[in-house]
Amino acid sequence: MNEAARKALLPDGLRDVLPPHAAHEASVVSGLVATFAARGFERVAPPLVEFEDSLLDGAGQAMATGTFRLMDPVSQRMMGVRADMTLQIARIATTRLSRAPRPLRLAYAGNVLRVKGTQLRPERQFVQAGVEIVGSDAPEADAEIILLAVEALERVGVRRLSVDINLPTLVPALCRAMGVEGETHAAIRSALDRKDAAEVAAVGGEIAPLLGALLRAAGPVDSALKALAALDLPAAAAVERTRLNQIVRLLREGAPNMTLTVDPVEHRGFEYQTGLSFTVFARGVRGEMGRGGRYHAGRKGEPATGFSLFLDSVLRALPQPVAGDRLYLPFGTPPASGDAMRRAGWVTVAGLASETSPAAEARRLGCTHILSGDIAAELGGEAGSAN
Repeated sequence: MNEAARKALLPDGLRDVLPPHAAHEASVVSGLVATFAARGFERVAPPLVEFEDSLLDGAGQAMATGTFRLMDPVSQRMMGVRADMTLQIARIATTRLSRAPRPLRLAYAGNVLRVKGTQLRPERQFVQAGVEIVGSDAPEADAEIILLAVEALERVGVRRLSVDINLPTLVPALCRAMGVEGETHAAIRSALDRKDAAEVAAVGGEIAPLLGALLRAAGPVDSALKALAALDLPAAAAVERTRLNQIVRLLREGAPNMTLTVDPVEHRGFEYQTGLSFTVFARGVRGEMGRGGRYHAGRKGEPATGFSLFLDSVLRALPQPVAGDRLYLPFGTPPASGDAMRRAGWVTVAGLASETSPAAEARRLGCTHILSGDIAAELGGEAGSAN
């Protein structure tokens, strides 16, 4: 490998985003944030790096193994590079904006960095964009969040979406009510995460039949709700079922054609969630479009819910960007002429040195048109018009 090639190498999971993809990504992020803003979510921008003891405090411990750490040479304190922006927004909401009226609606977009990628998401650095509602535990807040996630994705062009609703606190509530804890609870959790019905039956003890029924309940929303309604759940677990029914009703009112599935035992990826959670998929696209759910914000445990959309997956669900028309301004073009064409909507590229053949230089620089007098002429002969 030569020296130039060696210097161009990047660590696994990191990449340069080149034209026209970088502009396309920025445009998609802008579209998502505009949809958030239209629903009253105000944007905040936390720093890329924070002190470790605040970044990984409380629920942030769930991200500890995925967080890069470094020493701050100024304070001599350990810092972490954010692996997820949700908990930063929770920190802002419960400290800097603690006196702001509730419910507080915040939006964000920015890069995150993780120690490892996954099989579905090998990228270690990618853009997150999302929102949080802080200060409300109403089912309407959960429904608003799910509806907004789908609306934002559809607005930027993602199609054939489905939402998988999860109840990561249902099984823990059931186990507590039935006195199942310690190693038995851990074994049950592991078997359910693998969707291993035989192992669930082997380790579940007296609640194995109920756990098996929960495992089999996963599927399209109507059949899942019917299966869950037939189960004799302890009161603490029945509360989760009731809330699920309320939120599904609100979702159907807001988006009757939304594709919904339910998995009542899924837990992986929702380690810090404290209630109903969800994942958004696009049919035929690798990876999740986003995920979200309910959690406790800050040390006081303020109720909150939100979602993060993952731009690497979102961009895979969209058509590849196509370079637009570019107008070449031959060397010596008066500045006023270039200004006039840009006001008319053109993207202009100015010649910086005298050209033997302005048309050939325009083609070399990837332009589609060239300025001839005050006309945008299409390269190849026909006169073009403003975009």
